[in-house]
Amino acid sequence: MFKRFIQLQWKAFFRSASFGKSVGIKIFMAFMGLYLLASLGILGGTLYFILRKLVPDQGPMWVLSQFLVYWVLAELFFRYFMQKLPVMEIKPLLINNIPKSKIVNYILGKSVFSGFNLLTLVTFVPFAIVLLAKGYPALNVLLWLLAMTVIALCANFLNFLINKSDVALGIIIGALVAFWGLEYFGIISIKAIFGPIFHALYVYPIAVLAPLGILVVLYFLNFKYLQRVLYLDGALKGKTKEAKSTNLAWTRRFGEMAPFLQLDLRLIWRNKRTKTQVWISLLFVFYGLIFYTQEVYANMVGMHVFLGIFMTGIFLANFGQFIPAWDSAYYGMMMSQNIPLRKYLESKALLITVSVVVMFFLTIPYVYFGWKVFLVNTACAVYNLGINIPVILYFGSFNKKRIELDQSPFGNMQGTSAVQFLIMLPVLGLPIALFTLLHFLISFEIAISVLVGLGILGYAFKGRLLDLVTEQYAHKKHAMLQGFQQKNG
Repeated sequence: MFKRFIQLQWKAFFRSASFGKSVGIKIFMAFMGLYLLASLGILGGTLYFILRKLVPDQGPMWVLSQFLVYWVLAELFFRYFMQKLPVMEIKPLLINNIPKSKIVNYILGKSVFSGFNLLTLVTFVPFAIVLLAKGYPALNVLLWLLAMTVIALCANFLNFLINKSDVALGIIIGALVAFWGLEYFGIISIKAIFGPIFHALYVYPIAVLAPLGILVVLYFLNFKYLQRVLYLDGALKGKTKEAKSTNLAWTRRFGEMAPFLQLDLRLIWRNKRTKTQVWISLLFVFYGLIFYTQEVYANMVGMHVFLGIFMTGIFLANFGQFIPAWDSAYYGMMMSQNIPLRKYLESKALLITVSVVVMFFLTIPYVYFGWKVFLVNTACAVYNLGINIPVILYFGSFNKKRIELDQSPFGNMQGTSAVQFLIMLPVLGLPIALFTLLHFLISFEIAISVLVGLGILGYAFKGRLLDLVTEQYAHKKHAMLQGFQQKNG
């Protein structure tokens, strides 16, 4: 029966209407996946020597065990957004004499072969090989490797239970931030708590039974849940949602732009993909903690500019690069009405401007790491406001791919084209190169002044720049309309 299921899915994949489209994107994603696996494999193969060099007075296995709790939480976070749940077309199967238990077992069994489960194996198998070569007990190493594989599978099945829960996501993010904060400020040693637990998986081989037991429980819970909801009426019944109306009367102060702002705000909060972009943007405020706390990046001005542009402009990049594809479902209707294109673009610029200002205020606490960090973030925010907003809107005129708003943004390449990759050159590359060059040739103060000056200059000529962008959108109007009509492009 399982063999038959595999054959059916194989035929469905190659007979899909969308097969063969966006082949370049698929090849690129496959390349990036292989690159990630290769990088993790290299990391695993060198991890023993890295840990030995960094902490020479402690065993590499003990050092690694202290950080495995962060590995597990990070994997759950990564899976929550990136991993697609195992699905198959079940309606034809339910009307045939096929036991539900076999369908459910196939769905769950298929998930075991997910590429996400390879991340742990690709990382820890080379590490285990090095341990064996260094004379570590074979039984302990192999059962520890088995335990880590089982933990990855536990994360796999746990993700199915919590994937749609915002509460679960909050708990994962809260745990990561809280653990890091408690450890960094010396309040509680998280490593001292969880290190012995994970190290026991190596020291006591029989401890592998603990994660195995958890795996059995999680599989059973998933099985019961899927078996309970796997019925034909449930598959045929459409989703019912309570209609929610939001009073956005405060937007009326913006005059002719108010209807567009209301449309954008409702679009963001009512759709999965756009709402996720907001949470991602807020989450990346903590991105600086990864770099500002590391001495190796203290004198890397290029990295500081990257962080400044990235943190204050993350929503600008995530949301702005797909303008006007967010409105692709009804863009044709909008363009057939007497709607000023200039006001439409001004509303997008205003929305992004507010996001840059909000993100800048959220980065102010980084002044703790020095006034230079604050000045760089300020200069980058001004540059984003004056230069990057019209740049991102201009490149949006080249978007011709439709976006379905109810789908997750992770692992979803809808709306993505070469434009999204090329746009990073002027948005990120230009300010980094300019600041770095001026900093080394003249001074830090001049580099800051030039970024701020360009931002102010761009903002001063905002009207003229938006006129040019509007002309570009009018010129590309029909090409965009034609592209947005193609649903599986």
